[in-house]
Amino acid sequence: MTDVLDVDLLIVGAGPTGLFAAYYAGFRDLSVALVDSLPEPGGQVAAMYPEKMIYDVAGFPAVRGRDLVAALVEQADRWQPTYLLGRQARTLTTVGDRVLVGLADGSAVRAGAVLITAGIGEFRPRPLPAGEGWLGRGMVHFVPSLQVHQDQHVVIVGGGDSAFDWALALHSIAASVTLVHRRATFRAHPATVRQVRELGVQLITDAEVTELRGDPELREVEITTRAGDRKVLPAQTVVAALGFTADLGPIESWGLELDRRAVRVDTTMRTARERVYAAGDVAAYPGKVKLIATGFGEAATAVNNIAVALNPEAHLFPGHSSDNG
Repeated sequence: MTDVLDVDLLIVGAGPTGLFAAYYAGFRDLSVALVDSLPEPGGQVAAMYPEKMIYDVAGFPAVRGRDLVAALVEQADRWQPTYLLGRQARTLTTVGDRVLVGLADGSAVRAGAVLITAGIGEFRPRPLPAGEGWLGRGMVHFVPSLQVHQDQHVVIVGGGDSAFDWALALHSIAASVTLVHRRATFRAHPATVRQVRELGVQLITDAEVTELRGDPELREVEITTRAGDRKVLPAQTVVAALGFTADLGPIESWGLELDRRAVRVDTTMRTARERVYAAGDVAAYPGKVKLIATGFGEAATAVNNIAVALNPEAHLFPGHSSDNG
């Protein structure tokens, strides 16, 4: 290991909870680094739902995913945290009163404490069988920018909330939107399904996309119904919104007490390992409600307890940030 960064707190996961934890750790005068396997901050929100409106963040009647992430990054930047993006946290060992986390690129971070805010863990989109070799040539799993698809013919594959959210978002931008689902019924919220129907989006059910065509870029797709009928539609983009699989990856080998895809914590957000804490969707305890708002509160609880663990003379409650304006 040739490159070792020393900080008071390493945050594993740069989603909304991790970003707020970085701000709050700075408020507690802790030096901070955030590591995330994704190439940009924001976690699942930035990668999967940047254009989706979020309605349950306190103080925002509605906020777009990418705007929430941008505000959290701006808030955290006040304390100049170090971002280690596009790097996976692999190993965790205790060395004296410090924790050493080895990263996939061979570097490491030595910290007084670690806060895991990894959300649902590492997620991988479920593949579209007909889409092999088309990723980056017209097939996408997520839509980071709606404007990229302006005046395009878009085919969305899936029947869940994500598929219908993209249909709603793209309807007024794309030249046409068609949603294809292999079943007759949808998993998406009925109210969203009704909205999409009322907009006149073409819904093709009991059918699958069986072939993508074009050279080198996508030109059209073939759709085959359960009855064997075939239909060809123009398409410059196929959004394969088929859900995803997720796991905690290397975190599962860190000697923590796990509950399915989550890490058990106590009321201070501490895990079964000394100086290792967790907050947000990755943290598990009785009565847990998985909301972004919950993660924000857990981040503050974790950081305040970490501050005392690192310096027993520190106060658990530092006062309100408004007192320091």
